[in-house]
Amino acid sequence: MRRRISISTAVAAALLMLAGFKSHASSDERAQLLKVRETVWRSWFSNDRKTLEELVPEGSIAINSGSKDWDHQAEILKSAADFQASGGKLTRLEFPHTEVQWFGDVAVTYSEYLYETDVKGQVTQRAGRAMEVFVRRNGKWTNPGWQTDSFK
Repeated sequence: MRRRISISTAVAAALLMLAGFKSHASSDERAQLLKVRETVWRSWFSNDRKTLEELVPEGSIAINSGSKDWDHQAEILKSAADFQASGGKLTRLEFPHTEVQWFGDVAVTYSEYLYETDVKGQVTQRAGRAMEVFVRRNGKWTNPGWQTDSFK
């Protein structure tokens, strides 16, 4: 068993080195990534389809808390439209804690989130965790995948 762990650790370390792993980036690079992350969330809540299509490309996969289905770009766009059609509005969005792993043109964020919505006077607050994948394409970050959970 110990040998398997050692081999696994060595393989993981080698893959991280080959993938360009770095534990941190410049503050500008981090700020740019986190701005894109917030833009994706706000664009979903406001049903900004044009921005969502740019930042959440075809082939995206989302695993959302409370849903047994995996969503792809079409379902993500539809759910944003449905939220807006229901009269929903985002009234608060926070990411109290975020850590980022960098792999060259790929970054993975691990975040706690908190948001509040108002749907026709019904205010709801949600909190949880999100793991999101970002890929830099042609110098711009995209968000082709994520998984969220909710705090009880």
